[in-house]
Amino acid sequence: MPTLFDDLAAVSDALASTSSRNEKVAAIADLLARVEPEEIVPTVAFLVGTTPVGRVGVGWSALSEVRVGGASSAALEVRDVDRFVRTLAEMSGAGVVAARRELLLDVFGRATDREQRMLAGVLGGELRHGALDGVMASAVARAASVPVGSVRRAAMMTGDLTEASRIALLDGRAGVDAVSMTPLTPVQPMLASPAGDVAEALGDASGRPAGASIEWKLDGARLQAHRRGREVRLFTRNLNDVTDRLEALADVVRGFGGGDLVLDGEVLGVGDDGEPERFQDTIGTIQRTRVGAAQADNVGPALRAFFFDAMYLDGSPIHDEPLAVRRELLQEVVPSTSRLPSIVTADADEAQRFLDGAIGAGHEGVMVKSLADPYQAGRRGASWRKVKPVHTLDLVVLAVEWGHGRRQGWLSNLHLGAAAGGTSGEFVMVGKTFKGLTDDMLRWQTGRFLELEIGRGDGRDSHVVHVRPEQVVEVAVDGVQVSTRYPGGVALRFARVRSHRHDKTAAEADTIDAVRALL
Repeated sequence: MPTLFDDLAAVSDALASTSSRNEKVAAIADLLARVEPEEIVPTVAFLVGTTPVGRVGVGWSALSEVRVGGASSAALEVRDVDRFVRTLAEMSGAGVVAARRELLLDVFGRATDREQRMLAGVLGGELRHGALDGVMASAVARAASVPVGSVRRAAMMTGDLTEASRIALLDGRAGVDAVSMTPLTPVQPMLASPAGDVAEALGDASGRPAGASIEWKLDGARLQAHRRGREVRLFTRNLNDVTDRLEALADVVRGFGGGDLVLDGEVLGVGDDGEPERFQDTIGTIQRTRVGAAQADNVGPALRAFFFDAMYLDGSPIHDEPLAVRRELLQEVVPSTSRLPSIVTADADEAQRFLDGAIGAGHEGVMVKSLADPYQAGRRGASWRKVKPVHTLDLVVLAVEWGHGRRQGWLSNLHLGAAAGGTSGEFVMVGKTFKGLTDDMLRWQTGRFLELEIGRGDGRDSHVVHVRPEQVVEVAVDGVQVSTRYPGGVALRFARVRSHRHDKTAAEADTIDAVRALL
């Protein structure tokens, strides 16, 4: 019997109403046990807040224009919504904006109120009900009666939790255990958690007298290299295929030994003087590279690939081997010029000197990795710890946006400004963020900024509340980058709120010159 999309929306509401992980897992597992085989992939995708085809070209500005009353009864099926999002993703050409709007109006008009909320959350990337990949993997495992580790492993090998879920629910333990790593099929990259300093990271990752592996952390773009025979494919952190934009690097990988292989690394722009380029310049060069063109014909820094791990070599998977083994095998196959500088140490002072050297060479910091652990694709934990300087700025809130999804009804996204300098009392916008805000902070700032309100935006900006520039917030950033979007010429990178500074006045905020100095 076809599953109604309203059944998913009901589960989404139930997930949002509980903080219990076990209850979330049970609610999802109960639904997954009832869906039709062809509904598994879209159901899993929708409940983790995405679609089976990723982004579909619809954002909150488009969604804000779709205002239609909800249907009185549920009629949309999961397969209807699946077809709908696939159609949205395929739309292009002249008149696409109007065509998308008509399709959105049609589908939203056939959706109940709670279906509308879920659709908006999925399309806008703001479905916040606490069912991320970890919860979903546990729910799939429960519904399929297979170990959760088997589901995670299958998701790693396929690079796709929805596909791993389909295999688990249809083929059980035998199906997921039969999934193996295959060159040319990208896998989810292993992730790192932050550490305050190298001593903390070393304590978490060493685990043995031999210590831990410490390597430079580049400010580049993640690159996963696959080779089968002479065919090479290069994938980004999000598993997008960028081989046709990086043919020069694909040729480098073709020259390595090791037979069929899968490597993990970074691509970095390097200037004529050998100095690392900024992240945005590296990304800009990748994006500007013409398909099939030689790198020398393109504007931007030279791109180089540096590899730090191997998951598959000489026709066999090695991702389950400890890092100590993978590290040695990598050194046998990849020349030092294409590997990240690294050391093995248990000494915090030596690790600090290595970190200082990385910073001095213009890089972000270091990664501290356990030598004993396997490659845990898609997982973030204590096996890999990243250590890099964190900068803080005291900035003034110039405006704030009404939230969506779980933050509906709260003022959330902050527009941040730095003091223009001198005695003008003016502020220059340098970025936005909603990261780091707890529920208590959201409640407090909603009341605070409504008190400071001086006007509202109109049209597509009707969700923006402009405020008197009085409230200072302490913001942590990884750095700043050149920007043509903001009048100060710079934009914050990975900004997150640390606190509302009740003890500071706007006159004490950091200046635009202080922000620019972080370049």
